[in-house]
Amino acid sequence: MLPPPPLSGRSLRWNVSDTMTLNRLKSTKLSADPHVGAQRSRGWLLVVLLAFGCILVQDRVDWVAHYPDRLMLPIDSALNAVMDWVIANFEPFFKAITVLLSAPMEWIRALLHVLPWSVFTFVMAAMAFRARGAGLAAFTALSLVYVQTVDLWFEAMNSFALVFISVPLAVLIGFGLGVWGFVSPRAQRAIYPMLDIAQTIPAFAYLLPILLLFGFGPVVGLVASILFAFPPMVRNTILGLERVPSDIIEAGLMSGATSFQSFRQVRLPSALRQILIGVNQTTMASLSMVIVASIIGGTADIGWEVLSTMRKAQFGESLVAGIVIALMAMILDRITFGFAEREGATTIVKSSMQRYGFSLTVIGIVLALMALQTVFPILAHWPNGWHLDLVSPLDEAINWFVVNFKPALDGVKNASLFVVMLPLKLGFDTAISPFTWGFKLQPWHVAGYCILIGAATFAAWRVRRTALAVWIVVLSLVFYVGLTDMPWPALLAILTYFGFCLGGFPLAIGTALATGFLLVSGSWDKAMLSLYLCSLSVLAAFAIGSALGIVAAQNDWFSKVMRPVNDTLQTMPPFVLLIPIVMLFKIGEFTALFAIVFYALVPAFRYTEHGIRQVSTDAVEAATSLGATPSQLLFLVKLPLALPNIMLGLNQSIMAGIAMLVIAALVGTTGLGQEVYIGLSSGNFGQGFVAGIGMAIIAMTADRFCQAWQRNYQKNLTKG
Repeated sequence: MLPPPPLSGRSLRWNVSDTMTLNRLKSTKLSADPHVGAQRSRGWLLVVLLAFGCILVQDRVDWVAHYPDRLMLPIDSALNAVMDWVIANFEPFFKAITVLLSAPMEWIRALLHVLPWSVFTFVMAAMAFRARGAGLAAFTALSLVYVQTVDLWFEAMNSFALVFISVPLAVLIGFGLGVWGFVSPRAQRAIYPMLDIAQTIPAFAYLLPILLLFGFGPVVGLVASILFAFPPMVRNTILGLERVPSDIIEAGLMSGATSFQSFRQVRLPSALRQILIGVNQTTMASLSMVIVASIIGGTADIGWEVLSTMRKAQFGESLVAGIVIALMAMILDRITFGFAEREGATTIVKSSMQRYGFSLTVIGIVLALMALQTVFPILAHWPNGWHLDLVSPLDEAINWFVVNFKPALDGVKNASLFVVMLPLKLGFDTAISPFTWGFKLQPWHVAGYCILIGAATFAAWRVRRTALAVWIVVLSLVFYVGLTDMPWPALLAILTYFGFCLGGFPLAIGTALATGFLLVSGSWDKAMLSLYLCSLSVLAAFAIGSALGIVAAQNDWFSKVMRPVNDTLQTMPPFVLLIPIVMLFKIGEFTALFAIVFYALVPAFRYTEHGIRQVSTDAVEAATSLGATPSQLLFLVKLPLALPNIMLGLNQSIMAGIAMLVIAALVGTTGLGQEVYIGLSSGNFGQGFVAGIGMAIIAMTADRFCQAWQRNYQKNLTKG
């Protein structure tokens, strides 16, 4: 019997809908209430008319174009007054904490500097071997040898010292709050909003109040690292304790265990794998913050080496040091994650020798190395003649690449700036000029633009894609006027009504309050600059990452090739990404956009690949049995069913993009990120913290939008 012929998209959707799984998929497209859809269409029509009216009158009515100064609140001044009061009344307390933290940090730093390089390398390699085997042990040893080879051991040990003391403290605080949140629902309701704020406020914003409270020095990096790194530990602790199966808990209680014994001997061991994943994420966050904290100086660590050389345009030196940071991040990431994976593996009962034999062997070899260093000095001190000059060949290679590919690089940069970035930022009415596009905007150009948008809107309306028609009109207005020149009442109405369509009145009210804060705090103009750069970067990152994720989900070999690339991008501290991009494109907004895209595409890639690979085999088999082609299977089955996971990747890309905005301020961008950096440089707590809150508001609003869309889609997906 011959197989059925390939089906068209329309017939595939119709026939496969007879199966239970894909009937749910069909219902997501048809389950919308026509009455509600008509109401929302009328609402969008009113919003678009309001926006169009504001655009027409903004040149004649000043308060439409610019939020009145008399209605702004002196929030930054109030924050500065509060900070001054705290410093005046609690300075002895914070100085005591500084002294308390300085002592163990100096001890660990002194220990690492005294410890022979061979001993430290062996201990780290032994931990790597225990975590994931010989491959990771060899990688760890070779990475630390590289650090010695490029003569950055002293700086690297200073960074390791900060991580080794900040991670245990952050883990301890996070675990304690996580347990409290698990046993007390009321505490959990208070903890989660605190974590949302802590994880969305930019890392730089942490440094300013800590610098004012604790004074200049390495303790600033330590405290900032602890505060920035503990939220993942809290979340994973609560998640791990909540996910312990109830039958395991019941078995422990039936055995006569008390509530405390059940928690300590049953629930906690069962949740240990998830808790160790929290340790992994806390370690990476701590390292990232330690590197960021080096911007204010305070210690001769590897982060300061990168930043100082990058500021001097010594790209070879900064790249060599940046590789050290990346290697440190990968070592710590793989070791901590390896221990988390080991905890999840099946274990067998071991004898005392099996349990402690490895540790005793490591101790024995360490003692032997300590004794042998007196006979073989090379084990204690790396010979000066063994240092390699990698800077000169790197500088030569960079110069050769820039000289030979400068026309192509300039072409990419100029095309992106003039065709996409400037129109979104300033609008076609300003961006189009003889200098940028080669001609001046004429009335017939505007008429043609309006006709094109009208035709596209009518086409979308004819096929009943009302939402698409609405967004064509909204985006056409934004691109013509520019996001930074869009009247604030128009943008406020668009965002608020969009929130209402996604999540009803609660999300609409939250969106209005969030954007209202940007207005009354005087952050609106800077926020629009940040929104322009971040939205463009995230959309590009999401498009590239999801496209690569689709390819990886269909091809195992491509997935294996991309895995180390993603691991490197994800573990590399953010501002290290700036080094090669600044070398190629110099400073400016395009450089910042490029860096944000690279930093934010990994979540889109990972969630897209994971979502497609996790699609139910029932749906795939049903479509395949009906003769679906590979493209039909992908676009009509896998992608729609994987869309919730893909949108979660968009959510995480947004978070990564906003986190990178402050780092991008180092290469000359404007916006809230620059305000945070200026506040840090000038010691203006109010200015920096208000800008940080503004960035957190943008991040949390985008997060709520994504979550609301995902809930709606999932709700429709489960109908039928």
